[in-house]
Amino acid sequence: MAALSFNLLSARCCCRGSLSSSSSSPSTSQAHPNARSPVSAPALSGRSAASGVTISGAESDYRAPVKNDEEKSEFCFAKACTKLGLIGLAAAAICYTNPALAYKGGGPYGMEVTRGQDLSGKDFSGKTLIKQDFKTSILRQCNFKGAKLLGASFFDSDLTGADLTDADLRGADFSLANAAKANMTNANLEGATVTGNTSFKGTIITGADFTDVLWRDDQRVALCKVADGVNPVTGNSTRDTLLCSD
Repeated sequence: MAALSFNLLSARCCCRGSLSSSSSSPSTSQAHPNARSPVSAPALSGRSAASGVTISGAESDYRAPVKNDEEKSEFCFAKACTKLGLIGLAAAAICYTNPALAYKGGGPYGMEVTRGQDLSGKDFSGKTLIKQDFKTSILRQCNFKGAKLLGASFFDSDLTGADLTDADLRGADFSLANAAKANMTNANLEGATVTGNTSFKGTIITGADFTDVLWRDDQRVALCKVADGVNPVTGNSTRDTLLCSD
C-alpha cells in the first residue's frame, strides 16, 4: 500500500512538473510530422478490488482495505470470544476455592474449614478471624487468646474450656453456644449476641466487657455472682457492663 501510494504521488508530481514546464516555456519548434500525438492518460476512478484503494482522477485518496461482511463477522466473533474467555477466567479465579482452604458458610480469614468441624485443641491465638464462621463446631480447649473475632459466629458451638483471654469478640454471636468453663478474662464482648440457651456455667469473666449485650435475667444474675475486674482496653468494669446491682 505504501509503495503504491509513493508511486502514484511521484507520477502526479512529475506530470505537474512537465505540464508546468510546457506552459511556461514558449514552443521553439513545430512537432515532427511523424511524431505521435500525446495521449491523455484516462482519469482513474473507482476502487481497486484487489487492494481496496480508492483512486479519484489524477489524485489518489487512500483508504485502508475494507473487510467484507463475512470478515467483519469473523472478527467480531473472535473478539467476543476473547472477551468472554477473559471474563470466564477471572470469574473462575474468584469463584474457585481449594476445598482444603475453604470456609463453609463464609468467613474471609483463616486457612481452613471452620464451620461444623471438630477443631478441639486448635491454636487460633493472635489470629485475625473477623466474621469467621464457627457455627456448630466443636471448639473444646481451643486457644483464641488475643484473637480478633469481631462479628464471628459461634452459634450452637461447643467452647467448653476454650481460652478467649484478651480476645476481641465485639459483635460475636454466641447464640445457643456452650461456653462452660471457658476463660474470657479481659475479653471484649461489646454488642455480642447471647440469645437462646447460651451457657456460661463456670466461665471466667474477670475484666470482660459485656457492654450492650442483651441477657436473660437468669444469665445476668448468674454472671454477676462471679463478675469482677476492669477491662484493660475499654476501662469498663465488668460488673457495670453486666448492670449488676451493688
